[in-house]
Parts: sequence; structure tokens; C-alpha cells
Amino acid sequence: MAKNYFKFIPDFDYVSRLPKAQSISDYLRVKNLFKRTKISQTVFDDLTYFTKYQIIADERPDNIAYKVYGDSNLDWMVMLSNNITNLQNEWPLEEQSFYRFLINKYGSEAGIESVHHYESQKVIDSKEKVIVPKGLEVPSNYSVTFLDSGTKTEQIRTNITDAITNRQFEERVQDEKRNIFLIKPRFIGLIIEEMERVMEYPKGSTQYVSPRVVRGENVRLYD
Repeated sequence: MAKNYFKFIPDFDYVSRLPKAQSISDYLRVKNLFKRTKISQTVFDDLTYFTKYQIIADERPDNIAYKVYGDSNLDWMVMLSNNITNLQNEWPLEEQSFYRFLINKYGSEAGIESVHHYESQKVIDSKEKVIVPKGLEVPSNYSVTFLDSGTKTEQIRTNITDAITNRQFEERVQDEKRNIFLIKPRFIGLIIEEMERVMEYPKGSTQYVSPRVVRGENVRLYD
């Protein structure tokens, strides 16, 4: 990913501090990491540029880029489309890594299968009016008393909770990460052109050298 991603980042001429520098005016050319490549907010705010995608099994960004765009080198576009900056934390874990994560977090198989929290079952009255929706986080002994809109009688419901294990909870977190957005293939060229334009330095900006290069001030010249 790095080679293809960093080619969009403009350069910065930095005053050389290397012992082999020939003079005080020697510079090193480096990538200006403070000018991070990104998709413009205008594009992010327009859903017509995007399509939904669900990550399957152990797919990586490069797998998806090849499947959707026919070019695995566009893996960085998959990540930028979802503001992913830390692949390890923001991408669903592959099966073995997920198991190691569970063991590290919960200590043992028993800990993994322990109860994380309880959730409500769906409760309805005789007219199918929802009294309690499914999936609310509730105490283990949760119960509800309500007036049935059909029978006009008071009803009590107990034993209306489901135990959610640590494994189930963490699987849900992983599943949420599987739902991502991708730039539609027909817009890829347009987005890349805009990114190149946005990442250029404006002429006349501080220490401007070219649209792709600025130069830092050499403070040693004033010592």
C-alpha cells in the first residue's frame, strides 16, 4: 500500500543535518506527512459516489481493491473511503487473530464464553403492540408490567432476557467493521484527479518551490 499511497503526498525540502552535508544550504527531500492524503469532504458528503460493501471472511483491502477495481494497488482507496488509519484496530480480524485477541482480553475459553451482558427479548401485547423491543441492554432479572391494549388487563412478563457472551459481543463488533463503503469504480479516476489537485501547494505559498515541493526555512543561515 505505502508506495501507491505516498506518491500522492507532496514533498518537503528539509535542511540537512547529516554529517556529510556539503554546505549549510544542503537540503533533504522528504514526504510532507503533515499534508495527509484524503478524499475531499465534498465527496464524503455525497453518497452517490459510494456503494456499500460487506467484507467477507478474511478479505484484506488489496483483495477488495482487486475484486472491485481490478487493481490491488488501490487498497489505499478502500481505506481512505472509510477513514481507516489503523488497519489492525479498524479492520475485522482474521479468524486466528480474532481468537488470540479473545484469549488476551478474557484470559481463557471460560472467560470468552462468560456473560458480557443481558438483552431484552421482544415483548408484545395481544394486539401486537411492542411493549419492549428486542436487544435492549437490561439487568439479568429484568421484567415488565404493562396494560394490554387488547384485553385491558395488567400483564407481567418475566424471564425475558437473553445472555450475550463475551464472544458474541466481540463478534458483533467485528461484524460492524465488515460493513464499509467503497467509491464506485466509475468515479475512481475523478477522485484521484481531485486528490492530486488538492494535495498540490498553491503558488505563492510559504517557501514555494513547485506544486509538489515546498522548502523549509534554513535557520542556520541566520546564526
